[in-house]
Amino acid sequence: MTDHRAEQQQHSIAAALGHAGLSTDELWIRYFALGGDAGMIEIDAYVHGLGGLPPLQRDILAHAINERLDELTPPRRADYSRPTREIRPRGRSLTALVELLEGAELAPPDRLRVLVEAAGRALDVSLAMYLVDYGERHLCPWSADGTPDGPPLGVDGTRAGQAFREVRILPTTVDDRPVLWVPLLDGAERLGVLEVRVADVTDLHDPGLRTQCRWLSMLLGHLVTLLTRYGDAVDLVRLPEPSTVTGELIRSMLPPLTAGVDDFVVTGVVEPRHGAGGDAFDYALSETTATLIVLDAAGHDLRSGLIAATALAAHRHARRAGRDLLGQARAIDETITGQFGPGASATAVLAEVDLAGGRLRYLNAGHPAPLVLREGRVVTALDAGLSPPLGTGVARRTVAEAVLRPDDWLVLHTDGITGARNDRGESFGDTVLADFLRREAAEDSPPPETVRRLVRAVLAHQGGVLRDDAGVVLARWTTPRTIIP
Repeated sequence: MTDHRAEQQQHSIAAALGHAGLSTDELWIRYFALGGDAGMIEIDAYVHGLGGLPPLQRDILAHAINERLDELTPPRRADYSRPTREIRPRGRSLTALVELLEGAELAPPDRLRVLVEAAGRALDVSLAMYLVDYGERHLCPWSADGTPDGPPLGVDGTRAGQAFREVRILPTTVDDRPVLWVPLLDGAERLGVLEVRVADVTDLHDPGLRTQCRWLSMLLGHLVTLLTRYGDAVDLVRLPEPSTVTGELIRSMLPPLTAGVDDFVVTGVVEPRHGAGGDAFDYALSETTATLIVLDAAGHDLRSGLIAATALAAHRHARRAGRDLLGQARAIDETITGQFGPGASATAVLAEVDLAGGRLRYLNAGHPAPLVLREGRVVTALDAGLSPPLGTGVARRTVAEAVLRPDDWLVLHTDGITGARNDRGESFGDTVLADFLRREAAEDSPPPETVRRLVRAVLAHQGGVLRDDAGVVLARWTTPRTIIP
Protein backbone atom coordinates (compact mmCIF):
# COMPACT_ATOMS: atom_id res chain seq x y z
CA MET A 1 0.00 0.00 0.00
CA THR A 2 1.38 3.46 -0.94
CA ASP A 3 1.95 6.15 1.70
CA HIS A 4 -1.07 8.01 0.32
CA ARG A 5 -3.36 4.98 0.65
CA ALA A 6 -1.98 4.24 4.12
CA GLU A 7 -2.74 7.81 5.22
CA GLN A 8 -6.19 7.58 3.62
CA GLN A 9 -6.89 4.33 5.48
CA GLN A 10 -5.85 5.90 8.78
CA HIS A 11 -8.25 8.78 8.28
CA SER A 12 -11.10 6.43 7.34
CA ILE A 13 -10.48 4.25 10.40
CA ALA A 14 -10.43 7.28 12.72
CA ALA A 15 -13.66 8.60 11.18
CA ALA A 16 -15.39 5.21 11.32
CA LEU A 17 -14.36 4.78 14.95
CA GLY A 18 -16.24 7.95 15.81
CA HIS A 19 -19.43 6.52 14.31
CA ALA A 20 -18.87 3.12 15.99
CA GLY A 21 -18.93 4.64 19.48
CA LEU A 22 -16.13 2.43 20.77
CA SER A 23 -13.55 3.43 23.35
CA THR A 24 -9.92 2.57 22.65
CA ASP A 25 -10.12 -0.24 25.18
CA GLU A 26 -13.25 -1.71 23.54
CA LEU A 27 -11.71 -1.38 20.08
CA TRP A 28 -8.53 -3.15 21.16
CA ILE A 29 -10.49 -6.06 22.68
CA ARG A 30 -12.37 -6.59 19.41
CA TYR A 31 -9.16 -6.20 17.39
CA PHE A 32 -7.29 -8.67 19.58
CA ALA A 33 -10.13 -11.23 19.33
CA LEU A 34 -9.76 -11.15 15.53
CA GLY A 35 -6.06 -12.04 15.76
CA GLY A 36 -4.43 -8.60 15.99
CA ASP A 37 -1.10 -8.50 17.81
CA ALA A 38 -0.42 -4.79 18.32
CA GLY A 39 -0.65 -3.44 21.85
CA MET A 40 -3.37 -1.10 23.10
CA ILE A 41 -0.97 1.87 23.26
CA GLU A 42 0.00 1.29 19.61
CA ILE A 43 -3.67 1.15 18.58
CA ASP A 44 -4.45 4.35 20.49
CA ALA A 45 -1.52 6.13 18.83
CA TYR A 46 -2.55 4.91 15.38
CA VAL A 47 -6.19 6.01 15.54
CA HIS A 48 -5.05 9.45 16.71
CA GLY A 49 -2.58 9.77 13.84
CA LEU A 50 0.51 9.48 16.05
CA GLY A 51 1.89 6.17 14.80
CA GLY A 52 1.74 3.58 12.05
CA LEU A 53 0.77 -0.08 11.75
CA PRO A 54 1.63 -2.81 9.23
CA PRO A 55 -1.00 -3.36 6.49
CA LEU A 56 -2.35 -6.59 7.98
CA GLN A 57 -2.84 -5.01 11.42
CA ARG A 58 -4.57 -1.99 9.86
CA ASP A 59 -6.96 -4.33 8.03
CA ILE A 60 -7.76 -6.30 11.18
CA LEU A 61 -8.44 -3.03 12.97
CA ALA A 62 -10.72 -1.87 10.13
CA HIS A 63 -12.57 -5.19 10.25
CA ALA A 64 -13.14 -4.83 14.00
CA ILE A 65 -14.69 -1.38 13.49
CA ASN A 66 -16.77 -2.49 10.49
CA GLU A 67 -18.23 -5.38 12.48
CA ARG A 68 -19.39 -2.87 15.10
CA LEU A 69 -20.86 -0.58 12.44
CA ASP A 70 -22.78 -3.51 10.96
CA GLU A 71 -24.28 -4.10 14.40
CA LEU A 72 -25.33 -0.47 14.76
CA THR A 73 -26.41 0.56 11.27
CA PRO A 74 -28.30 -2.08 9.29
CA PRO A 75 -29.19 -1.16 5.70
CA ARG A 76 -32.09 1.28 5.34
CA ARG A 77 -35.16 -0.37 3.80
CA ALA A 78 -38.90 0.30 3.69
CA ASP A 79 -40.78 -1.56 6.40
CA TYR A 80 -43.19 -4.41 5.80
CA SER A 81 -46.24 -5.17 7.97
CA ARG A 82 -44.39 -8.08 9.50
CA PRO A 83 -40.73 -9.09 9.86
CA THR A 84 -39.25 -10.57 6.68
CA ARG A 85 -36.11 -12.48 5.91
CA GLU A 86 -33.48 -11.71 3.30
CA ILE A 87 -34.30 -12.73 -0.27
CA ARG A 88 -30.78 -12.46 -1.65
CA PRO A 89 -27.50 -12.90 0.23
CA ARG A 90 -25.38 -9.96 1.21
CA GLY A 91 -21.62 -10.16 1.29
CA ARG A 92 -19.10 -12.17 -0.70
CA SER A 93 -18.92 -15.19 1.58
CA LEU A 94 -22.67 -15.80 1.68
CA THR A 95 -22.95 -15.17 -2.06
CA ALA A 96 -20.29 -17.79 -2.74
CA LEU A 97 -22.00 -20.38 -0.52
CA VAL A 98 -25.43 -19.74 -2.02
CA GLU A 99 -24.11 -19.89 -5.59
CA LEU A 100 -22.42 -23.21 -4.83
CA LEU A 101 -25.50 -24.63 -3.14
CA GLU A 102 -27.97 -23.49 -5.79
CA GLY A 103 -25.66 -24.46 -8.63
CA ALA A 104 -25.31 -28.01 -7.31
CA GLU A 105 -29.08 -28.58 -7.38
CA LEU A 106 -29.76 -31.11 -10.17
CA ALA A 107 -26.16 -30.69 -11.38
CA PRO A 108 -24.26 -33.77 -12.64
CA PRO A 109 -21.04 -34.52 -10.74
CA ASP A 110 -19.01 -33.46 -13.81
CA ARG A 111 -20.12 -29.85 -13.26
CA LEU A 112 -18.61 -29.53 -9.79
CA ARG A 113 -15.39 -28.00 -11.06
CA VAL A 114 -17.30 -25.16 -12.76
CA LEU A 115 -19.26 -24.53 -9.57
CA VAL A 116 -16.08 -24.38 -7.49
CA GLU A 117 -14.51 -21.86 -9.85
CA ALA A 118 -17.65 -19.70 -9.72
CA ALA A 119 -17.62 -19.77 -5.91
CA GLY A 120 -14.01 -18.63 -6.01
CA ARG A 121 -14.88 -15.67 -8.21
CA ALA A 122 -17.58 -14.67 -5.72
CA LEU A 123 -14.88 -14.58 -3.02
CA ASP A 124 -12.46 -12.75 -5.36
CA VAL A 125 -10.00 -15.65 -5.23
CA SER A 126 -9.01 -18.47 -7.58
CA LEU A 127 -10.07 -21.95 -6.39
CA ALA A 128 -8.87 -25.41 -7.39
CA MET A 129 -9.86 -28.68 -5.75
CA TYR A 130 -7.58 -31.68 -5.07
CA LEU A 131 -9.17 -34.96 -3.94
CA VAL A 132 -7.17 -37.56 -2.03
CA ASP A 133 -6.98 -40.95 -3.72
CA TYR A 134 -8.49 -43.88 -1.84
CA GLY A 135 -5.00 -45.07 -0.91
CA GLU A 136 -4.33 -41.64 0.67
CA ARG A 137 -1.00 -41.29 -1.09
CA HIS A 138 -1.71 -38.45 -3.52
CA LEU A 139 -3.86 -35.34 -3.80
CA CYS A 140 -5.29 -35.48 -7.30
CA PRO A 141 -6.43 -32.34 -9.15
CA TRP A 142 -10.14 -32.50 -9.95
CA SER A 143 -10.95 -33.84 -13.38
CA ALA A 144 -14.55 -34.68 -14.21
CA ASP A 145 -13.62 -37.31 -16.82
CA GLY A 146 -10.93 -39.05 -14.76
CA THR A 147 -8.02 -37.89 -16.97
CA PRO A 148 -5.04 -36.12 -15.36
CA ASP A 149 -5.59 -32.40 -14.83
CA GLY A 150 -2.08 -31.58 -13.76
CA PRO A 151 0.37 -33.53 -11.60
CA PRO A 152 -0.85 -34.97 -8.29
CA LEU A 153 0.63 -33.71 -5.05
CA GLY A 154 2.04 -36.07 -2.46
CA VAL A 155 0.20 -36.42 0.84
CA ASP A 156 3.69 -36.77 2.32
CA GLY A 157 6.34 -34.18 1.56
CA THR A 158 4.23 -31.27 0.29
CA ARG A 159 2.66 -28.21 1.88
CA ALA A 160 -0.73 -29.25 0.54
CA GLY A 161 -0.23 -32.70 2.05
CA GLN A 162 0.70 -31.15 5.38
CA ALA A 163 -2.59 -29.21 5.41
CA PHE A 164 -4.41 -32.49 4.67
CA ARG A 165 -2.51 -34.51 7.29
CA GLU A 166 -2.75 -31.97 10.08
CA VAL A 167 -6.26 -30.75 9.17
CA ARG A 168 -5.38 -27.05 9.27
CA ILE A 169 -5.14 -24.12 6.88
CA LEU A 170 -1.58 -23.40 5.76
CA PRO A 171 -0.17 -20.47 3.73
CA THR A 172 2.55 -20.83 1.08
CA THR A 173 3.53 -19.66 -2.39
CA VAL A 174 3.02 -21.59 -5.64
CA ASP A 175 4.70 -20.27 -8.79
CA ASP A 176 5.48 -17.07 -6.87
CA ARG A 177 1.79 -16.54 -6.08
CA PRO A 178 0.40 -16.56 -2.53
CA VAL A 179 -1.75 -19.61 -1.82
CA LEU A 180 -3.80 -20.95 1.08
CA TRP A 181 -4.15 -24.73 1.34
CA VAL A 182 -7.48 -25.48 3.00
CA PRO A 183 -8.45 -29.02 4.13
CA LEU A 184 -11.56 -30.30 2.35
CA LEU A 185 -13.79 -32.06 4.88
CA ASP A 186 -17.13 -33.78 5.02
CA GLY A 187 -17.76 -33.62 8.74
CA ALA A 188 -14.65 -35.24 10.21
CA GLU A 189 -13.71 -37.14 7.02
CA ARG A 190 -10.75 -35.81 5.03
CA LEU A 191 -11.48 -35.65 1.30
CA GLY A 192 -8.62 -33.50 0.00
CA VAL A 193 -7.61 -29.85 -0.09
CA LEU A 194 -8.61 -26.59 -1.72
CA GLU A 195 -5.96 -24.44 -3.38
CA VAL A 196 -6.96 -20.82 -2.76
CA ARG A 197 -4.90 -18.36 -4.79
CA VAL A 198 -5.10 -14.79 -3.50
CA ALA A 199 -4.04 -11.46 -4.95
CA ASP A 200 -1.73 -10.24 -2.21
CA VAL A 201 0.51 -11.95 0.33
CA THR A 202 -1.24 -10.04 3.15
CA ASP A 203 -4.43 -11.94 2.28
CA LEU A 204 -2.79 -15.14 3.52
CA HIS A 205 -3.26 -13.96 7.11
CA ASP A 206 -6.67 -12.36 6.69
CA PRO A 207 -8.84 -13.97 9.41
CA GLY A 208 -12.01 -13.19 7.47
CA LEU A 209 -10.80 -14.94 4.33
CA ARG A 210 -9.73 -18.00 6.31
CA THR A 211 -13.15 -18.24 7.90
CA GLN A 212 -14.86 -17.89 4.51
CA CYS A 213 -12.64 -20.60 3.04
CA ARG A 214 -13.47 -22.89 5.97
CA TRP A 215 -17.20 -22.41 5.35
CA LEU A 216 -16.73 -23.11 1.65
CA SER A 217 -14.71 -26.24 2.40
CA MET A 218 -17.41 -27.60 4.71
CA LEU A 219 -20.18 -27.13 2.14
CA LEU A 220 -18.07 -28.39 -0.75
CA GLY A 221 -17.08 -31.49 1.24
CA HIS A 222 -20.75 -32.35 1.72
CA LEU A 223 -21.39 -31.86 -2.01
CA VAL A 224 -18.47 -34.10 -3.03
CA THR A 225 -19.85 -36.92 -0.88
CA LEU A 226 -23.37 -36.35 -2.19
CA LEU A 227 -22.32 -36.35 -5.83
CA THR A 228 -20.37 -39.57 -5.33
CA ARG A 229 -23.69 -41.37 -4.80
CA TYR A 230 -25.04 -40.79 -8.28
CA GLY A 231 -22.06 -40.46 -10.57
CA ASP A 232 -18.57 -41.79 -11.27
CA ALA A 233 -16.72 -38.49 -11.66
CA VAL A 234 -15.40 -38.39 -8.08
CA ASP A 235 -14.37 -42.07 -8.06
CA LEU A 236 -12.54 -41.64 -11.37
CA VAL A 237 -10.34 -39.05 -9.69
CA ARG A 238 -9.89 -40.88 -6.38
CA LEU A 239 -9.38 -44.42 -7.73
CA PRO A 240 -6.23 -44.34 -9.90
CA GLU A 241 -5.97 -48.16 -10.04
CA PRO A 242 -8.66 -50.39 -11.56
CA SER A 243 -10.93 -51.86 -8.93
CA THR A 244 -11.89 -55.51 -8.66
CA VAL A 245 -15.45 -56.75 -8.33
CA THR A 246 -14.79 -57.58 -4.67
CA GLY A 247 -13.25 -54.18 -4.09
CA GLU A 248 -16.29 -52.41 -5.56
CA LEU A 249 -18.59 -54.55 -3.42
CA ILE A 250 -16.83 -53.91 -0.11
CA ARG A 251 -16.17 -50.23 -0.80
CA SER A 252 -19.86 -49.67 -1.55
CA MET A 253 -20.74 -51.23 1.82
CA LEU A 254 -18.31 -49.24 3.98
CA PRO A 255 -19.43 -46.16 5.95
CA PRO A 256 -17.49 -42.87 5.68
CA LEU A 257 -13.88 -43.61 6.63
CA THR A 258 -14.05 -41.02 9.44
CA ALA A 259 -16.92 -39.62 11.48
CA GLY A 260 -17.29 -37.83 14.79
CA VAL A 261 -20.02 -36.86 17.22
CA ASP A 262 -19.29 -34.49 20.09
CA ASP A 263 -16.59 -36.25 22.15
CA PHE A 264 -16.14 -39.40 20.04
CA VAL A 265 -14.40 -39.91 16.71
CA VAL A 266 -14.00 -43.14 14.74
CA THR A 267 -11.90 -43.82 11.66
CA GLY A 268 -11.20 -46.99 9.72
CA VAL A 269 -9.75 -48.41 6.53
CA VAL A 270 -9.35 -51.65 4.64
CA GLU A 271 -6.36 -52.28 2.38
CA PRO A 272 -5.97 -52.79 -0.56
CA ARG A 273 -8.70 -50.29 -1.25
CA HIS A 274 -9.03 -50.98 -4.98
CA GLY A 275 -9.45 -54.72 -4.52
CA ALA A 276 -10.25 -55.55 -0.91
CA GLY A 277 -11.27 -59.10 -0.06
CA GLY A 278 -12.85 -60.28 3.16
CA ASP A 279 -11.91 -57.46 5.56
CA ALA A 280 -14.61 -54.92 6.37
CA PHE A 281 -15.89 -52.64 9.13
CA ASP A 282 -18.96 -50.66 10.07
CA TYR A 283 -20.13 -48.31 12.79
CA ALA A 284 -23.17 -46.33 13.91
CA LEU A 285 -23.08 -43.22 16.10
CA SER A 286 -25.87 -41.67 18.16
CA GLU A 287 -26.20 -39.22 21.04
CA THR A 288 -25.55 -41.98 23.57
CA THR A 289 -23.85 -44.94 21.88
CA ALA A 290 -21.19 -45.90 19.37
CA THR A 291 -21.62 -49.37 17.82
CA LEU A 292 -18.61 -50.90 16.02
CA ILE A 293 -17.80 -54.05 14.09
CA VAL A 294 -14.60 -55.25 12.40
CA LEU A 295 -14.66 -58.57 10.56
CA ASP A 296 -12.50 -60.81 8.41
CA ALA A 297 -14.27 -63.36 6.19
CA ALA A 298 -12.46 -66.63 5.51
CA GLY A 299 -10.71 -66.91 2.13
CA HIS A 300 -9.08 -64.50 -0.30
CA ASP A 301 -11.38 -64.59 -3.32
CA LEU A 302 -14.73 -63.29 -4.44
CA ARG A 303 -16.45 -65.65 -2.01
CA SER A 304 -14.79 -63.97 0.98
CA GLY A 305 -15.98 -60.58 -0.26
CA LEU A 306 -19.53 -61.89 -0.60
CA ILE A 307 -19.39 -63.33 2.93
CA ALA A 308 -18.06 -60.03 4.34
CA ALA A 309 -20.71 -57.96 2.54
CA THR A 310 -23.47 -60.32 3.68
CA ALA A 311 -22.21 -60.19 7.26
CA LEU A 312 -22.24 -56.36 7.22
CA ALA A 313 -25.78 -56.34 5.87
CA ALA A 314 -26.94 -58.81 8.54
CA HIS A 315 -25.27 -56.73 11.24
CA ARG A 316 -26.91 -53.50 10.08
CA HIS A 317 -30.30 -55.15 9.87
CA ALA A 318 -30.02 -56.53 13.40
CA ARG A 319 -28.59 -53.27 14.80
CA ARG A 320 -31.37 -51.17 13.29
CA ALA A 321 -33.92 -53.62 14.65
CA GLY A 322 -32.63 -52.80 18.15
CA ARG A 323 -30.92 -56.14 18.83
CA ASP A 324 -28.07 -56.21 21.35
CA LEU A 325 -24.54 -57.54 20.68
CA LEU A 326 -25.57 -61.15 21.19
CA GLY A 327 -28.53 -60.67 18.88
CA GLN A 328 -26.34 -59.02 16.25
CA ALA A 329 -23.82 -61.89 16.40
CA ARG A 330 -26.60 -64.46 16.17
CA ALA A 331 -28.08 -62.72 13.11
CA ILE A 332 -24.70 -62.70 11.34
CA ASP A 333 -24.09 -66.34 12.25
CA GLU A 334 -27.47 -67.48 10.95
CA THR A 335 -27.20 -65.42 7.76
CA ILE A 336 -23.75 -66.74 6.83
CA THR A 337 -24.85 -70.31 7.45
CA GLY A 338 -28.09 -69.85 5.55
CA GLN A 339 -26.52 -68.18 2.52
CA PHE A 340 -23.24 -70.03 2.16
CA GLY A 341 -23.65 -73.33 4.01
CA PRO A 342 -21.04 -75.24 6.05
CA GLY A 343 -17.44 -74.05 5.89
CA ALA A 344 -18.19 -70.33 5.47
CA SER A 345 -17.20 -68.14 8.42
CA ALA A 346 -15.91 -64.78 9.51
CA THR A 347 -13.99 -63.67 12.57
CA ALA A 348 -15.25 -60.44 14.10
CA VAL A 349 -15.28 -58.07 17.05
CA LEU A 350 -18.58 -56.39 17.87
CA ALA A 351 -18.51 -53.53 20.36
CA GLU A 352 -20.68 -50.84 21.95
CA VAL A 353 -19.37 -47.74 23.76
CA ASP A 354 -21.55 -45.77 26.17
CA LEU A 355 -20.61 -42.19 25.24
CA ALA A 356 -21.76 -40.80 28.59
CA GLY A 357 -19.63 -42.93 30.90
CA GLY A 358 -17.19 -44.82 28.68
CA ARG A 359 -18.51 -48.32 29.41
CA LEU A 360 -17.37 -50.69 26.66
CA ARG A 361 -19.20 -53.95 25.92
CA TYR A 362 -17.66 -56.27 23.34
CA LEU A 363 -17.86 -59.74 21.86
CA ASN A 364 -14.92 -61.45 20.15
CA ALA A 365 -15.67 -64.20 17.62
CA GLY A 366 -12.24 -65.68 16.88
CA HIS A 367 -10.67 -62.32 16.08
CA PRO A 368 -7.42 -60.60 17.21
CA ALA A 369 -7.95 -58.88 20.56
CA PRO A 370 -8.71 -55.14 20.48
CA LEU A 371 -6.24 -52.82 22.21
CA VAL A 372 -6.78 -49.87 24.56
CA LEU A 373 -4.19 -47.10 24.37
CA ARG A 374 -4.00 -44.74 27.34
CA GLU A 375 -1.55 -41.88 27.94
CA GLY A 376 0.66 -43.03 25.10
CA ARG A 377 0.90 -46.73 25.85
CA VAL A 378 -1.12 -49.90 25.36
CA VAL A 379 -2.65 -50.64 28.76
CA THR A 380 -4.63 -53.74 27.90
CA ALA A 381 -5.58 -56.22 25.23
CA LEU A 382 -9.29 -56.97 25.44
CA ASP A 383 -9.02 -60.75 25.38
CA ALA A 384 -12.28 -61.68 27.15
CA GLY A 385 -15.64 -62.50 25.56
CA LEU A 386 -14.05 -65.09 23.26
CA SER A 387 -15.99 -67.52 21.08
CA PRO A 388 -15.57 -69.31 17.71
CA PRO A 389 -15.98 -67.40 14.41
CA LEU A 390 -19.39 -66.37 13.12
CA GLY A 391 -20.98 -68.90 10.77
CA THR A 392 -19.99 -71.91 12.87
CA GLY A 393 -23.41 -72.20 14.49
CA VAL A 394 -22.23 -71.65 18.08
CA ALA A 395 -25.27 -71.10 20.27
CA ARG A 396 -23.61 -69.64 23.36
CA ARG A 397 -21.48 -66.50 23.24
CA THR A 398 -20.57 -64.08 26.01
CA VAL A 399 -20.26 -60.31 26.18
CA ALA A 400 -17.31 -58.84 28.08
CA GLU A 401 -17.02 -55.37 29.58
CA ALA A 402 -14.33 -52.76 30.14
CA VAL A 403 -14.29 -49.04 30.95
CA LEU A 404 -12.70 -46.41 28.76
CA ARG A 405 -11.35 -43.17 30.14
CA PRO A 406 -11.44 -39.82 28.33
CA ASP A 407 -8.73 -39.64 25.63
CA ASP A 408 -8.41 -43.45 25.43
CA TRP A 409 -7.90 -44.97 22.00
CA LEU A 410 -9.72 -48.20 21.13
CA VAL A 411 -7.97 -50.11 18.31
CA LEU A 412 -9.71 -52.94 16.45
CA HIS A 413 -7.81 -54.67 13.65
CA THR A 414 -7.70 -57.79 11.50
CA ASP A 415 -4.82 -60.27 11.38
CA GLY A 416 -3.60 -58.59 8.19
CA ILE A 417 -2.06 -55.93 10.45
CA THR A 418 -0.18 -57.90 13.09
CA GLY A 419 0.28 -60.95 10.84
CA ALA A 420 2.00 -59.01 8.06
CA ARG A 421 5.41 -60.59 7.38
CA ASN A 422 8.49 -59.30 5.62
CA ASP A 423 10.86 -61.26 3.37
CA ARG A 424 12.65 -62.65 6.44
CA GLY A 425 9.42 -64.04 7.85
CA GLU A 426 9.27 -61.47 10.66
CA SER A 427 5.71 -60.44 11.53
CA PHE A 428 4.62 -56.89 12.20
CA GLY A 429 3.29 -58.25 15.49
CA ASP A 430 1.63 -56.89 18.59
CA THR A 431 4.85 -55.35 19.92
CA VAL A 432 5.56 -53.37 16.77
CA LEU A 433 1.92 -52.26 16.64
CA ALA A 434 2.06 -51.10 20.27
CA ASP A 435 5.30 -49.16 19.62
CA PHE A 436 3.78 -47.54 16.55
CA LEU A 437 0.67 -46.44 18.46
CA ARG A 438 2.81 -45.07 21.29
CA ARG A 439 4.74 -42.86 18.85
CA GLU A 440 1.54 -41.63 17.22
CA ALA A 441 0.03 -40.77 20.59
CA ALA A 442 3.19 -38.87 21.54
CA GLU A 443 2.84 -36.78 18.36
CA ASP A 444 -0.87 -36.20 19.09
CA SER A 445 -1.74 -37.27 15.55
CA PRO A 446 -5.41 -37.03 14.54
CA PRO A 447 -7.02 -40.49 14.40
CA PRO A 448 -7.39 -40.50 10.57
CA GLU A 449 -3.71 -39.70 10.17
CA THR A 450 -2.74 -42.43 12.64
CA VAL A 451 -4.71 -44.99 10.62
CA ARG A 452 -3.17 -43.77 7.34
CA ARG A 453 0.35 -44.02 8.75
CA LEU A 454 -0.33 -47.46 10.21
CA VAL A 455 -1.35 -48.85 6.82
CA ARG A 456 1.75 -47.25 5.28
CA ALA A 457 3.93 -48.84 7.98
CA VAL A 458 2.42 -52.29 7.36
CA LEU A 459 2.98 -51.92 3.62
CA ALA A 460 6.57 -50.80 4.17
CA HIS A 461 7.15 -53.81 6.44
CA GLN A 462 6.17 -56.07 3.54
CA GLY A 463 8.25 -54.25 0.96
CA GLY A 464 5.34 -52.28 -0.45
CA VAL A 465 3.31 -55.37 -1.44
CA LEU A 466 0.37 -56.37 0.72
CA ARG A 467 0.22 -60.16 1.06
CA ASP A 468 -3.08 -60.25 2.95
CA ASP A 469 -6.04 -57.95 3.37
CA ALA A 470 -5.66 -55.59 6.31
CA GLY A 471 -8.34 -53.70 8.21
CA VAL A 472 -8.20 -51.37 11.18
CA VAL A 473 -10.63 -49.16 13.11
CA LEU A 474 -9.44 -46.59 15.64
CA ALA A 475 -11.96 -44.96 17.95
CA ARG A 476 -11.01 -42.12 20.27
CA TRP A 477 -13.21 -40.89 23.07
CA THR A 478 -12.30 -37.24 22.78
CA THR A 479 -13.19 -34.07 20.91
CA PRO A 480 -12.97 -34.60 17.12
CA ARG A 481 -10.42 -32.51 15.24
CA THR A 482 -11.71 -29.66 13.07
CA ILE A 483 -10.00 -27.15 10.84
CA ILE A 484 -7.93 -24.70 12.82
CA PRO A 485 -7.57 -21.40 10.89
